[in-house]
Amino acid sequence: MTQLNTRVLLARRPAEQLQASDFAVDAQPLAPLQANQFRIRNLYFSLDAGFRQWMNEGSDDNYLSSMPLGEPVQSIILGQVEESRHPQYPVGSVVVGRTAWEQFSVADGSDLMSIIEPDPEVPLHEYLCSLGPAGITAYFGLMEIGKPRAGDVFVINAAAGGVGAIAGQIARAQGCSTIGIAGGETKCRWLLDTLSYDKVIDYKSGAPLAEQLQLAAPDGADIVFDNVGGSMLGTLLGHLAENARVVLCGAISQYDKVDGHEGVANMWQLITKRARAEGFMFSDYTERYPEALDYLAGLLKADQLVSPVNISEGVESAGQAFVDMLEGNSLGKCLVKI
Repeated sequence: MTQLNTRVLLARRPAEQLQASDFAVDAQPLAPLQANQFRIRNLYFSLDAGFRQWMNEGSDDNYLSSMPLGEPVQSIILGQVEESRHPQYPVGSVVVGRTAWEQFSVADGSDLMSIIEPDPEVPLHEYLCSLGPAGITAYFGLMEIGKPRAGDVFVINAAAGGVGAIAGQIARAQGCSTIGIAGGETKCRWLLDTLSYDKVIDYKSGAPLAEQLQLAAPDGADIVFDNVGGSMLGTLLGHLAENARVVLCGAISQYDKVDGHEGVANMWQLITKRARAEGFMFSDYTERYPEALDYLAGLLKADQLVSPVNISEGVESAGQAFVDMLEGNSLGKCLVKI
C-alpha cells in the first residue's frame, strides 16, 4: 500500500490579514529518494512569525524567496531520519532544519539541517523552543547586539511570544532590569507572575505607550529588543538612554502589510543618543550554536529558565495555529506536534 504524505499548502496569497482559509491540506504519495537525500518523519513544526513575510507576493529578499503557491509552507522542523541515501544522515538520526508543514520531508543536508543529540533530561520539543530557533535568536540577539551589563534597563515588545519569553529571562540572568510590553491584562500578569519580569506595560490599556515607558523607565532604555517594528518601534526609539543598543529581531506588525512596511519615527534619536540599531538572523551564528545551547541548557536544567510552549496537535492544525499565534492568542513558543 502506497504511503501518503499529508501536507499544508499555501493555497492563495494572503490579503491584509492572514486567514486559515489561505491554506489547504492535501496528501501525496511518497517519492523515491535520490542519491544524497534522506527522508525525515517530522515530529514537530516550529511556528515562527517571520515566515509570514515570505507568504506575500514579491517578498523575495537576500534571505528567502517568496513561498510558491500550491506548495507546502516553509517551516523549521524537528524529526527523525526514517530512510537515507546520505552517508552523513543515517537512519535514526534526530534532526532540526528548514523544510515544510508536512508529515514527511526529503532533505539533502542543506537549509540549516543538523543532527542533534537529545539530552535525556530535556523534553524533545525544547529543541524547537528554548534550545531551538526561539532560544538561539533570543541569546544571540541579546548577547551579541544588546551586550547586556548588570543594571541595564532592558525593554522588549512581544514579550509573551516565543523569543520574548526567553530573551527577558536571559536579560534578568545577566543582571538587567526587565520591562516587558504585551497586550492585555492576562499576558501582563503572566509576564510578572510566571516569567518574573520586573515591570510590564500593557499597550492595550488605553494609556499612551510613551507615557507608560516614561513611568517604567524614566532614564530611558539601555537595550531595546524589538519584535514588532512600525509605530511601536518608533515610540521605543524616542525613549532611549545614551549609548543604547537596539536589537532588530522582527516586525510582526508589518507582515500583513502587502504594500510595503511603514516608516519608523524617531530615527534622529539614534544619533543624538549615540545609540546603535542592528538587525540579525539566528542563522548568522550557525557555527556558534553550541555556545548558545550550553548556556540555555544550563539555565533550563538549573530551573532558572521557564520555557512556555503552546502545542497544537496534527499536521492539519498548522494553518489555524499559525493564525492564532499572529493574532496573539497564545503564550510562549508555538509548535505543532505531528
